This record gives sequence, C-alpha cells and structure tokens, in this order.
Amino acid sequence: MSTQLLAREGAEIEAFTALLRAHAATTREFNADLVADHGLTINDYEVMLRLAHAPDRRLRRVDLAEEVFLTPSGITRLLAGLEHSGWVERVSCASDARVTYAQLTEEGLEKLRAAAKSHVASRRKPGFRLISFIRYWQPFREPRLANTVESISSLKHPNSVSA
Repeated sequence: MSTQLLAREGAEIEAFTALLRAHAATTREFNADLVADHGLTINDYEVMLRLAHAPDRRLRRVDLAEEVFLTPSGITRLLAGLEHSGWVERVSCASDARVTYAQLTEEGLEKLRAAAKSHVASRRKPGFRLISFIRYWQPFREPRLANTVESISSLKHPNSVSA
C-alpha cells in the first residue's frame, strides 16, 4: 500500500478508530450502570425495549435474534435468563407449531420502566461518558464518514433474508 494512499485514508481510519473506542466506552458504562442498578445487561435491556415496542409486546424469537444481531443460540441463552426472572415468557403460535414468540410480561414491562427511568437520569449526570464519545468524535466530523456510519446503521444482519 502506498504512503500516499495511507495518508489520504489516515483521517478516515483515525475517525473510525475513534468511533469504535467511543462506542466501546459508552457501551461499557451503560452496561455497568444497568447491571449495578437493575441486574440487567445492556443486551437484556435492548431485547426488552424491542419487545415493549412490538405489537402485543412480542416478537418471533428468530426475528428478535436478527434485530439484535444474535445467533439463534445466543438469543436462546439471553431469553432463558429473562424467562427465569419472569420478565419474558415463551409463547406458542396458535397457527404454526414451529413458531415461538418471546413476549414481555407485565413484570418485565415494570422492570423495563424502572430501568429506563434511572438509565435516562444517569445519562444526565455530570461526567457521563457520552461526553467522552462526543470528544472522541468531534475532531473527525466529516461528511464521508458521517455518510458511512449512517449507511452501516441501516444495514441488515448478514444472515437476514430480504423479502
């Protein structure tokens, strides 16, 4: 690879590295707060949020796995913990015995509401790491990278099937 090419792409690579570091830092902080305050991981929280926003507060397990970028076995393990706690339940499909749903229970909805309330409040505290995220990202605000990040966020999981 030529030095000229590396120099030209250097700023974009630095920006992408900064984005990864900022994402990792904020994700670790979100997760630590949720575990300490509510006994939920950030993945638990995301799954419960997605279920809360779904019709009847339920999704097919396979669709939920795709939405949160987990494998079928990964979503099974995650849901097992939520089911054990009584926050999510497994529901059979009346019209197709091969289909099972994950459904947020009333207890799960209450748990999510409590977690969301303190989660949002903690984001407003002085010293929240999002400031670090912004600090990492600020010097690298350039249109091509912003477009790239936007494109990445709209991608489907590599194993998803298009209709």
